[in-house]
Amino acid sequence: MVDFVPIWTFILGLGIFLYVLLDGFDLGVGILYGFARESVDRNLLMGSIAPIWDGNETWLILGSVGLFAAFPLAFAIIIPALYFPILIMLLALIFRGVAFEFRFRDRPNRGFWDYGFAYGSLIASFAQGVALGAFIQGFQVTGRVFSGGSLDCFTPFSLLTGVSLVFGYALLGAGWLILKTEGALQVKARHWARVALTGVAAAVLVVSIWTPLMNSGISNRWFGWPNIAILAPIPIITCLVGVATWRSISTNHASHGPFLGAVALFAMSYLGIAISLWPMIVPHRFTLWEAASDPSTQAFLLVGTLILLPIILIYTSWSYWVFRGKVRADIGYH
Repeated sequence: MVDFVPIWTFILGLGIFLYVLLDGFDLGVGILYGFARESVDRNLLMGSIAPIWDGNETWLILGSVGLFAAFPLAFAIIIPALYFPILIMLLALIFRGVAFEFRFRDRPNRGFWDYGFAYGSLIASFAQGVALGAFIQGFQVTGRVFSGGSLDCFTPFSLLTGVSLVFGYALLGAGWLILKTEGALQVKARHWARVALTGVAAAVLVVSIWTPLMNSGISNRWFGWPNIAILAPIPIITCLVGVATWRSISTNHASHGPFLGAVALFAMSYLGIAISLWPMIVPHRFTLWEAASDPSTQAFLLVGTLILLPIILIYTSWSYWVFRGKVRADIGYH
């Protein structure tokens, strides 16, 4: 019998990673929007993500549906355990979307919608970080059911990861603005990127120390022999990527470097989390294979997914290609 779990793991992992990157940078632009004081700058920030921001959330739906369909046991445990962070995130994303649209149509109250867009982006990012931290910590499970409290997800570690993800998204957003803008706004974006990268570096250091101290299994995964020798390149590469990103931010002629560096930092962090938790999908309780649905169900769902996934990738890539280039106040994209 064909083992579909690795295929669904790849699809789910890809969907989550693309969501974090694509919606991450436009949430980051929203976070930085609160620091843009000039109306022309705010218009440019909005213009830089206007054609693509709502399409980025497609990957959130793909990840959620993939988890529900392919790993129903994990879905049944994770969603109740993260109920409040998920609820806060969805409400913030909804209000953020409303604010985005109404800002252009309700000019007398534009200031209110500006704050709504900025704070909606900030709160949604923080809530996602809290959910990530709670996921890494693990959940109280009895049998095959979540048995913890609704507020168990709010811990010092999860609050730290919430702040960390805000800095990470701000770095992605600043990198995107360096790529898409020019002149004075690009200079401001480089300043924001330096601040965000400093926060990201501090967060990665603290989380990397805290996580193995919190769980002996993760500690043994990273520091047991011979794993410590095999996995040593990962933190080294992460440090090198951080240094290269800082240099690209400080180099005025480098437009692509800061964004690509931020993407690389997220990729290394994602890899680190995957190594720490593999093969668990409910951390420290159930593996991917234990939480998977029946192979016939996975096979049936895979048929439609393998048709839709390339379509999503094609239209997403096409939208970015169509709206490539710098955004400007006078002519938009060129």
